[in-house]
Amino acid sequence: MPQGKVRSPVFFYNELMTSTSITQPAPRQAFLAGLTIAVTGAVLFSTKAIVAKLIYRYPVDAVTLIGFRMLFSLPFFAAVALWHARSAPALSASDRVRIAILGLLGYYLSSFLDFLGLQYITAGLERLILFLTPSFVLLISILFLKKKIGRLEWLALGVSYLGTVLVFLHDARTGGPNVPLGGAFVLASAISYALYLLMSGELVRRVGPMRLVAYAMCVSSFACILQFLLLRPLQTLAQPAPVYWLSLVNAVFCTVLPVFLTMVAVARIGAPTVSLSGMVGPVSTLFLGALVLGEPITAIQLAGTALVLAGIYLLSKKKA
Repeated sequence: MPQGKVRSPVFFYNELMTSTSITQPAPRQAFLAGLTIAVTGAVLFSTKAIVAKLIYRYPVDAVTLIGFRMLFSLPFFAAVALWHARSAPALSASDRVRIAILGLLGYYLSSFLDFLGLQYITAGLERLILFLTPSFVLLISILFLKKKIGRLEWLALGVSYLGTVLVFLHDARTGGPNVPLGGAFVLASAISYALYLLMSGELVRRVGPMRLVAYAMCVSSFACILQFLLLRPLQTLAQPAPVYWLSLVNAVFCTVLPVFLTMVAVARIGAPTVSLSGMVGPVSTLFLGALVLGEPITAIQLAGTALVLAGIYLLSKKKA
């Protein structure tokens, strides 16, 4: 991490998920097409919480859920990884070790903790907590990297955390005794992914975002599948047909497709705009949760969501 001025947390997110090349301004029609692709990717990625809640209606736990998700995702990411392995220079041994660590930290651990939490909290609260990841990047930079930030960042942190606390307290009153446990799991998931973003900054510039994501997802997939084989009997593979179909949707439409849509969108409209379009995620999850899962939408939830979005928007406006 270079010393000096604090990088915006959105910068770290963009370093992982987007190309570092500068995109020239596009004509309005191309811009709107790119924006549509970006929003679609953000909504699809957020929908994984909805799909997970549907899968939990069957006798499936987090170990099985993430095992099935990565089992169906692996062929897609393995194909991308093999293509890059043939067309790109070979990685050094140290880079391979770093990618393995990042894959375990950012996609295996983070995803597993997220799905554990979803057993106990609403999809809307889960998405709000995960959306705080950029703020955790900033906090870690302050606490451990001795970075200094201005009033705008402190204001953004306060506003976004206030919004999450409002929704959390609301859900804790109405959602049962396990809401704090579920919230803690998802919070740990967000912190784990924030650490992944901080650790991947230099590597993503050297390896490339698509290549890094493909390799890291392959590592994560193997870890999730191995965990399933070690902790669950093979008979657990026999599930009701809806579990297979929902797991396939979770893998293709909520995991693989959003990654590629994000890459296409960045090529069209640039990383900053794509990053801001991701703010539609918590809103879409809130309303999809109500539509598909019957989760109630209250004034407190809407106010909390608005505060979180406002806080992250303020962070995004800070120049890197």
